[in-house]
Amino acid sequence: MSDEYDCVSTKKLKLKIDDSSSKKKKKKSKEKKKLQQAVAAAEAAALYVEETTKKPAERKLTKAEQSFKQMQEKMQTKRITEKASLTHKQRVEKFNEHLDSLTEHFDIPKVSWTK
Repeated sequence: MSDEYDCVSTKKLKLKIDDSSSKKKKKKSKEKKKLQQAVAAAEAAALYVEETTKKPAERKLTKAEQSFKQMQEKMQTKRITEKASLTHKQRVEKFNEHLDSLTEHFDIPKVSWTK
């Protein structure tokens, strides 16, 4: 067995370090790319500002659409006033009275497998 390992070195391993690869030259094109990106970003921002400041052409509502919106507003105000007229306590009492007025037919029957 020792004959097989005679050619093996017992010294510490050394890693090869290439000094030329550790120093990299800076490229001049990076500065140009940064400038181009900055200019493109500024143009995009300017376009965005122009688009947001433009007012879209407002279309006029038809008579039917106007009357529909008016009815919607009336119904909404009516609903709000009805809800605001009663306090929570009054609404709960009214709901309990309604439940008491219902017949027992609507009650959920008790179901039990053990009895």
